Amino acid sequence: MILRPLELEGAFLVEIEPAQDERGFYARSFDAREFAERGLVTAFVEAGTSLNSRRGTVRGMHMQLEPHPQAKLVRCTRGAIHDVIVDLRDGSPTHGRWVATRLSSAEGNQLYVPAGFAHGFQTLEDGVEVSYQLSDHYDPGAEFGVRCNDPRFGIDWPIEGVVISDRDRSFPDFEA
Repeated sequence: MILRPLELEGAFLVEIEPAQDERGFYARSFDAREFAERGLVTAFVEAGTSLNSRRGTVRGMHMQLEPHPQAKLVRCTRGAIHDVIVDLRDGSPTHGRWVATRLSSAEGNQLYVPAGFAHGFQTLEDGVEVSYQLSDHYDPGAEFGVRCNDPRFGIDWPIEGVVISDRDRSFPDFEA
């Protein structure tokens, strides 16, 4: 397993290192010691899965605020996604910046999203499934989001004509 730091402080791409033989492969995808050595969350208390029927579907940009912020470990378990995170932590040197990465079931990679980041993705094909590990329980009172096309961030989405929920479309622009 390789933890590659991304351009946003505290965010990592988690890549597997498969040991292959005639049966297939085995690879570590999580190691609490290696996460802890980098100051990352090692306890995940909730897991979730989303199934996305259509190519171009956007989910996001979501996060939870205090007192229930969530770090996330995100993996695409079927298909491929364009995964985007935005640093919204007050005082962070990368505050207001975003980064995107491709996650796919074929690559087996994951994205570690620190608490205080908004997270979203766009499906790159039909029938995509995404799995999440979360460091805190879902709390509707702590839920927060920004629009995926908020001009303050200028996120580049690879597919036009997106499928997006009314709720996600109605998020307000971010006010720093």
